[in-house]
Amino acid sequence: MTECTELWVDRSNFRKTKIVNVPLRALDAGEITVAIDKFGLTANNVSYAVSGDFIGYWKFYPATDNWGKVTVWGCGNVIESRSEDIAVGERLYGFFPMSSHTILQPGKVQEDSFIDVAPHRKELPGTGLYSSYRRTQHEPDIVQQYETERCLLFPLIATGYVLYDYLVDNNFFGAQQVVVGSASSKTGFGLATLLQNDLTVTQKVIGVTSERNAPFVESLKCCDQIVTYGNEADIDPSLPTAYVDMSGDIKLTRALHGHIKNNIVESAMVGASHWEDGGKAGELPGAKPTFFFAPGQIAKRDKEWGPGVLMMKAMEATLSISAKVNNIIHVEWSQGADAVDQSWHNLLDNKVPGSVGIMATLLKGQE
Repeated sequence: MTECTELWVDRSNFRKTKIVNVPLRALDAGEITVAIDKFGLTANNVSYAVSGDFIGYWKFYPATDNWGKVTVWGCGNVIESRSEDIAVGERLYGFFPMSSHTILQPGKVQEDSFIDVAPHRKELPGTGLYSSYRRTQHEPDIVQQYETERCLLFPLIATGYVLYDYLVDNNFFGAQQVVVGSASSKTGFGLATLLQNDLTVTQKVIGVTSERNAPFVESLKCCDQIVTYGNEADIDPSLPTAYVDMSGDIKLTRALHGHIKNNIVESAMVGASHWEDGGKAGELPGAKPTFFFAPGQIAKRDKEWGPGVLMMKAMEATLSISAKVNNIIHVEWSQGADAVDQSWHNLLDNKVPGSVGIMATLLKGQE
């Protein structure tokens, strides 16, 4: 019987964790067992925990009592199958738990993908994104070659691409400048890079970041102006402004709204890299801060352009940006339960600089 190692997180206290070793149950007809040998760990995973009850991320891989399994993007191999469509040995990419193994129930199987149709997923959000798994051996060679970057960067830069498309789709809400909060985050610099690379975008791109990460953002050459926290007054308040925040820092949101006032024409809340500085913004001048739910824009484009077209564009953007930052972002590996647990706490404490990407594994034999 296969033993599974998992890292569980207390849903009311993210710093309280426990390592769980449990035998996997026997497969039912139609199910497969996946051995997850790599996954990315970023501030995005902290955001999944912060919004886990609000959006429903905890429900993808339920734990017990007040414990939860943080969701991650990773790769794994099928080691057991009772599915007629998915064979042992297949390589998969998708939305997994912070675990060494998991059980999926493939349905709507296509040559290069399938949907997990486990009954508990029917009411969960973003089925086409979070419940879709790629059969990577049927994908182009170039995609397979960037497997680590796919785990680490694709979910984040893809979100950056969807944000970029959202702004373009809405004519930037009339904004003449875009302020990106937590510009050192991978979603943040992904969005900024896409805006800078689009020659039709005339809006000024401003990145807000910490003093520690300012040199990293500068090296990416993706912003027209870099502003460090506490110096928000350096931003021109006379221009209509779209604010896109990856930090979840309510103090920053209040400062920017208070400074730019009614010239804030869009205020999109995306991430929670500064998760402990969250809370209710209260009444603020300008556009009301609203949570940006990427699957909503993806669904809109799927209807307009055809299923999967937007995400294919996002994949192409990820490959391009990954090549650009390949020598700038240093990948560090966390191997084994104790190391992954430490990396999780480092993310919670904002100890991971923007120039570092953490890849992790809980699978024994990968240490």
